[in-house]
Amino acid sequence: MSNQMHDYPVSVQWAGGRDGNGTVTSKHSGTEIPIAVPPEFQGPGGGASPEELLTSAIASCYTITFGIIAANRKIPVSSIHVEAVGQVEQAGAQFTYKSVTVRPAITLDAAATDEQMKLAEEMAHKADLYCIITNAVRGKVEIIVEPTVEKA
Repeated sequence: MSNQMHDYPVSVQWAGGRDGNGTVTSKHSGTEIPIAVPPEFQGPGGGASPEELLTSAIASCYTITFGIIAANRKIPVSSIHVEAVGQVEQAGAQFTYKSVTVRPAITLDAAATDEQMKLAEEMAHKADLYCIITNAVRGKVEIIVEPTVEKA
Protein backbone atom coordinates (compact mmCIF):
# COMPACT_ATOMS: atom_id res chain seq x y z
CA MET A 1 0.00 0.00 0.00
CA SER A 2 1.51 3.33 -1.02
CA ASN A 3 1.39 6.44 1.10
CA GLN A 4 -0.91 9.24 0.03
CA MET A 5 -0.26 12.90 0.71
CA HIS A 6 -3.15 15.28 1.35
CA ASP A 7 -2.64 19.03 1.13
CA TYR A 8 -4.63 21.61 3.10
CA PRO A 9 -3.82 24.99 1.56
CA VAL A 10 -4.84 28.23 3.21
CA SER A 11 -4.15 31.86 2.44
CA VAL A 12 -3.79 34.69 4.93
CA GLN A 13 -4.39 38.37 4.26
CA TRP A 14 -3.18 40.85 6.88
CA ALA A 15 -3.04 44.62 7.12
CA GLY A 16 -1.31 46.53 9.92
CA GLY A 17 0.75 45.54 12.92
CA ARG A 18 -0.45 44.53 16.38
CA ASP A 19 -3.60 46.57 15.82
CA GLY A 20 -4.19 45.11 12.35
CA ASN A 21 -6.69 42.60 11.11
CA GLY A 22 -7.03 40.04 8.42
CA THR A 23 -8.54 36.79 7.28
CA VAL A 24 -7.45 33.20 6.84
CA THR A 25 -9.17 31.38 3.98
CA SER A 26 -9.26 27.64 3.39
CA LYS A 27 -8.69 26.83 -0.28
CA HIS A 28 -10.71 23.57 0.04
CA SER A 29 -13.88 24.82 1.68
CA GLY A 30 -13.66 28.52 0.92
CA THR A 31 -14.25 29.16 4.63
CA GLU A 32 -13.01 32.60 5.60
CA ILE A 33 -12.20 33.36 9.23
CA PRO A 34 -11.46 36.89 10.47
CA ILE A 35 -8.22 36.99 12.49
CA ALA A 36 -6.79 39.54 14.92
CA VAL A 37 -4.38 39.91 17.80
CA PRO A 38 -6.32 39.24 21.03
CA PRO A 39 -6.65 41.93 23.71
CA GLU A 40 -4.48 39.98 26.18
CA PHE A 41 -1.61 40.49 23.72
CA GLN A 42 -2.44 44.23 23.33
CA GLY A 43 -4.42 43.73 20.14
CA PRO A 44 -7.92 44.91 19.25
CA GLY A 45 -9.55 41.46 19.20
CA GLY A 46 -12.56 41.07 16.97
CA GLY A 47 -11.19 38.06 15.12
CA ALA A 48 -9.94 34.58 15.89
CA SER A 49 -6.40 34.38 17.21
CA PRO A 50 -3.96 31.62 16.30
CA GLU A 51 -4.32 30.37 19.88
CA GLU A 52 -8.10 30.02 19.43
CA LEU A 53 -7.63 28.40 16.04
CA LEU A 54 -5.30 25.76 17.50
CA THR A 55 -7.75 25.04 20.34
CA SER A 56 -10.57 24.88 17.76
CA ALA A 57 -8.58 22.51 15.56
CA ILE A 58 -7.90 20.17 18.47
CA ALA A 59 -11.51 20.24 19.73
CA SER A 60 -13.06 19.76 16.30
CA CYS A 61 -10.60 16.97 15.39
CA TYR A 62 -11.39 15.18 18.66
CA THR A 63 -15.14 15.52 18.06
CA ILE A 64 -15.04 14.30 14.47
CA THR A 65 -12.68 11.44 15.39
CA PHE A 66 -14.93 10.29 18.25
CA GLY A 67 -17.95 10.46 15.91
CA ILE A 68 -16.20 8.25 13.36
CA ILE A 69 -15.09 5.76 16.03
CA ALA A 70 -18.61 5.66 17.51
CA ALA A 71 -20.15 5.01 14.09
CA ASN A 72 -17.61 2.28 13.32
CA ARG A 73 -18.21 0.64 16.73
CA LYS A 74 -22.00 1.00 16.43
CA ILE A 75 -22.21 3.17 19.56
CA PRO A 76 -25.65 4.87 19.44
CA VAL A 77 -24.60 8.49 19.94
CA SER A 78 -27.42 10.97 20.31
CA SER A 79 -25.18 14.04 20.60
CA ILE A 80 -21.64 15.23 21.27
CA HIS A 81 -20.91 18.65 22.73
CA VAL A 82 -17.28 19.56 23.34
CA GLU A 83 -15.89 22.45 25.35
CA ALA A 84 -12.14 23.03 25.13
CA VAL A 85 -9.70 25.43 26.77
CA GLY A 86 -6.21 26.15 25.47
CA GLN A 87 -3.66 27.53 27.92
CA VAL A 88 -0.78 29.77 26.89
CA GLU A 89 1.88 30.69 29.44
CA GLN A 90 3.49 34.12 29.21
CA ALA A 91 6.93 34.58 30.79
CA GLY A 92 8.03 38.07 29.89
CA ALA A 93 8.25 38.22 26.10
CA GLN A 94 8.11 34.41 25.79
CA PHE A 95 4.78 32.68 25.07
CA THR A 96 4.36 28.91 25.29
CA TYR A 97 1.23 26.99 24.33
CA LYS A 98 1.08 24.62 27.32
CA SER A 99 -2.10 22.56 27.17
CA VAL A 100 -5.56 21.98 25.78
CA THR A 101 -8.24 20.49 27.98
CA VAL A 102 -11.00 18.83 25.96
CA ARG A 103 -14.29 18.21 27.78
CA PRO A 104 -16.64 16.14 25.64
CA ALA A 105 -20.22 15.62 26.86
CA ILE A 106 -21.40 12.54 25.02
CA THR A 107 -25.06 11.51 25.13
CA LEU A 108 -26.08 8.07 23.95
CA ASP A 109 -29.57 7.03 22.90
CA ALA A 110 -31.83 6.06 25.80
CA ALA A 111 -31.76 2.44 24.59
CA ALA A 112 -27.95 2.18 24.83
CA THR A 113 -26.78 -0.95 26.60
CA ASP A 114 -24.38 -1.01 29.54
CA GLU A 115 -21.79 -2.50 27.19
CA GLN A 116 -22.25 0.42 24.75
CA MET A 117 -21.97 2.90 27.63
CA LYS A 118 -18.70 1.29 28.74
CA LEU A 119 -17.34 1.24 25.17
CA ALA A 120 -18.30 4.91 24.67
CA GLU A 121 -16.47 5.86 27.88
CA GLU A 122 -13.39 3.91 26.80
CA MET A 123 -13.39 5.42 23.30
CA ALA A 124 -13.96 8.92 24.72
CA HIS A 125 -10.65 8.57 26.57
CA LYS A 126 -8.85 7.21 23.48
CA ALA A 127 -10.22 9.32 20.61
CA ASP A 128 -7.45 11.92 20.85
CA LEU A 129 -4.90 9.16 20.15
CA TYR A 130 -6.38 8.80 16.64
CA CYS A 131 -6.73 12.53 15.96
CA ILE A 132 -4.37 13.98 13.35
CA ILE A 133 -4.14 17.35 15.10
CA THR A 134 -3.47 16.09 18.64
CA ASN A 135 -0.84 13.75 17.21
CA ALA A 136 0.77 16.72 15.43
CA VAL A 137 1.21 18.67 18.69
CA ARG A 138 1.71 15.78 21.13
CA GLY A 139 4.97 16.16 23.03
CA LYS A 140 4.81 19.96 22.78
CA VAL A 141 1.26 20.64 24.01
CA GLU A 142 -0.35 18.56 26.75
CA ILE A 143 -3.73 17.16 25.70
CA ILE A 144 -6.11 16.49 28.59
CA VAL A 145 -9.42 14.71 27.93
CA GLU A 146 -12.15 14.84 30.58
CA PRO A 147 -15.24 13.15 29.10
CA THR A 148 -18.69 12.55 30.48
CA VAL A 149 -20.94 9.91 28.95
CA GLU A 150 -24.64 9.65 29.75
CA LYS A 151 -27.88 8.30 28.34
CA ALA A 152 -30.55 10.56 26.88
